[in-house]
Amino acid sequence: MTVAFLFPGQGSQTPDMREHVARWCRDLAELAVEAVGEDPFARLDDGTRFLQPALLCASLAGGTRLVTLGVTDVDGVAGHSLGEIAALVAAGSICPEHGIEPQRPHGRGSDRPSCEARDVVSRRVVVTGVGAVSPLGTDAVTLIDRWIAGECGLADGRGLCSEFDPLVHLSRKEVRRTDRFAQLAVAAAKEAMTMAGWGNGIPYVSERIGSVVGTGIGGLATISTEHASLQKRGPAAVLALLVPLMMTNATSAAIAMRRGFFGPNFSVRSACAASAHAIGTAFKLIQSGKADAMITGGAESAINEFAAAGFAATGATSRTGISRPFDARRDGFVLGEGAGILVLESAESAHARNASVVGEILGYGASSDAFHSTAPEPDGAGVAHAISFALDDAGIEPSDLDYVNAHGTSTPLNDRSETEALKRALGAEAERLPVSSTKSAIGHLLGAGGAVELVSTLLALARRVMPPTLGYEEPDAGLDLDYVPGEARALQARANGTGSGRALAISNSFGFGGHNAVLCVAA
Repeated sequence: MTVAFLFPGQGSQTPDMREHVARWCRDLAELAVEAVGEDPFARLDDGTRFLQPALLCASLAGGTRLVTLGVTDVDGVAGHSLGEIAALVAAGSICPEHGIEPQRPHGRGSDRPSCEARDVVSRRVVVTGVGAVSPLGTDAVTLIDRWIAGECGLADGRGLCSEFDPLVHLSRKEVRRTDRFAQLAVAAAKEAMTMAGWGNGIPYVSERIGSVVGTGIGGLATISTEHASLQKRGPAAVLALLVPLMMTNATSAAIAMRRGFFGPNFSVRSACAASAHAIGTAFKLIQSGKADAMITGGAESAINEFAAAGFAATGATSRTGISRPFDARRDGFVLGEGAGILVLESAESAHARNASVVGEILGYGASSDAFHSTAPEPDGAGVAHAISFALDDAGIEPSDLDYVNAHGTSTPLNDRSETEALKRALGAEAERLPVSSTKSAIGHLLGAGGAVELVSTLLALARRVMPPTLGYEEPDAGLDLDYVPGEARALQARANGTGSGRALAISNSFGFGGHNAVLCVAA
């Protein structure tokens, strides 16, 4: 048996660290009792407990492997029980000389890196709640129901959330104080937290819960309206709340303030990859022990004349007003609006509170095309790197995948480049995998797209259904993958060795500027 002996440094003087040290002490006591039959701690009159070296020596003499871990940085160890640490030591995954640093393979099939290159202890991260407001409806279940049924939420060349009423979710005062993109995020977050069982309270210490939400543009509706007021009536006509209404971090701020989350709180703005980057960032914060739970995703509402003119000038939007990804007749994307929010928790914490699990985030990959401000790299090399990074991070092979949720914008350049990237990254497996685009049903939600699409991916996997790429009828030369045309099909999960009966997928998101983000999930 292995017992890990925690030797706290100065970091233990913080309230956060003291809380974790107390938990580790309880865990260590249980481990030592199992090893030598006695509690290794003596208790002082004031309740303070200290280690009894004699018992630790007895543990060692009795065949128990003892490892001393020096801890000075709460960020490196917070959230990891001593039982987890002991298990890692027993498996040879911890370097005692350098503290809590597991020896993880650096990519598929490669040798372990040197001690200096090792990451911190990694925790599994699960999704316990999802929420979505989209052109298909005001909740996540309606989104997946209608997409599977082959319904399209686009009308008159736009993807509006026409069924959304902000007063259902916010007071009149709150509506006046938030831009529409933030209103959509608050509504989606409310749904996600309710699904996660957070409706009547939060299950963790508030300092360990954060919010990271992405957006491509932010409060564009407010910017447009207030700029018009400035031009017509002068500076005095501009709203006093202009800045908090238009700022891109208004979403994460609103979510945190409504529920009192004191953990990491910021926004990610990387064009149409923003919400995928936000989810990947939140995933890493929990995985590394810097948070126990995160509210994450993306929101966007940029459908107005100003945005329409700007995107049309780039040649990216559809002249016909039809979204038909990968089809030979595709002529650009259709602008949409919406929000997607997910509740992420450490698997250990979610299990401890008996939470229902929607799915699991397995890996995250990000890369840059470094090619052009609006056009993707034609051969898809940058995107292929992001896909490979996500699979490496998840510890899986292309053969383990069951489905690809494509970025699939319906632009001539993106769909061809993405197809090339899938072939480069997945090899022969690309021909087997079903690939479909949520944008065929809801349009391009810009910075919110990655989040709404990940919500739909998780729900599709859970139902074992491959939703269709709507409008795909005429194949284009070279675009020869299985784009799930016509109607939804049943999905048969492969025996991939990562969990009985689980289905695995990647969801791709790319943004102007060459920003690529890929998330690997299971359900």
